[in-house]
Amino acid sequence: MTDSDEGARDDRDAEDKHGDDHDHEDGGHADDDHGHEPHREEFHADPVGHTRATAGMTVSELVDGYGDAGIGAAAVNEAGDVLAEMFANEDCTVFLSLAGAMVPAGMRRIVADLIRDGYVDALVTTGANLTHDAIEAIGGKHHHGRTHDPEKSLREHDEGLRDEGVDRIYNVYLPQEHFAEFEGHLREEVFPALEADPDADGTDAVSIADLTRELGRANAEVNEREDVPEGPGVAAAAYESDVPVYCPAVQDSVLGLQAWMYAQTADFTLDALADMTELTDLAFDADDAGCLLVGGGVPKNFTLQTMLVTPRAYDYAVQITMDPEATGGLSGATLEEARSWGKLEKDARNASVYGDATVMLPMLVAAARDRVE
Repeated sequence: MTDSDEGARDDRDAEDKHGDDHDHEDGGHADDDHGHEPHREEFHADPVGHTRATAGMTVSELVDGYGDAGIGAAAVNEAGDVLAEMFANEDCTVFLSLAGAMVPAGMRRIVADLIRDGYVDALVTTGANLTHDAIEAIGGKHHHGRTHDPEKSLREHDEGLRDEGVDRIYNVYLPQEHFAEFEGHLREEVFPALEADPDADGTDAVSIADLTRELGRANAEVNEREDVPEGPGVAAAAYESDVPVYCPAVQDSVLGLQAWMYAQTADFTLDALADMTELTDLAFDADDAGCLLVGGGVPKNFTLQTMLVTPRAYDYAVQITMDPEATGGLSGATLEEARSWGKLEKDARNASVYGDATVMLPMLVAAARDRVE
């Protein structure tokens, strides 16, 4: 510091002292002069710490360290705590809501492992995730791609993919022939087993949960029979673990489209309301209930609204979303808002994490499982 800087500082100190004397005369800060802090209702001393990131650190240790930090890190830490408590509670029935392109993005094994290892009691997901799950179960693969070609316009890039018979899901590619193989899988291995028996109950309709159960069985059988290198996946894990899979908007997918096409020439139809009793009974019978909401849309609402027709509500809730609250849409709606509807208990433990689910889900699951196991 130069002499001139020191002089300026002395001048400012003198001005500050003069200002303090003036405030004292006005009686504005008398308590401060005596070392007393102002009365604060909201504030409680809890200094922010500084997270460490070191070689050899586990994911659980990192998430624990986030508890010292603020903003999004603090929310991740809280979500990890809630999820771990939910998983550790043996009396808690856990509902997993899965929206978005989670299977194409590489999250398939995480979900299947949660089911196989007993952490999930019911899965609510999209027909798209079940479609892509089955494609991998029978030998298809998703591939790394790119969102654009720097030497082409965005439109030219996707027009080129169209000409080459490749579908794009952001930066993931899927050859279209896999959908033809999936159609054959459904028509040969899944739908025939679901065609109605006229002597069974007098109806030709099957529930969507029956469809997903049969899909899981077929996926597992073909996967083993064809010795597919990739695992049999989510629906197969649910089938083998007797975990129901609900897909309330199945018609909004290739799976639903193929079911409709098959029904045009076969004694086969889906009952969209049949799952409601089974799902509601599961909620009714739960001692405690918890939900992990990955993404929004129909799966999130279907999972939450179940509690509107039961005498209870969720005791635990964790959601991962990138959608804003201010649009008024369900996907971005906070869990606090869900509490106002009676979907969460007033004293429920809940946490929301705002970020890419392909980043946040593995982190939270790894941290929670490490604490429980």
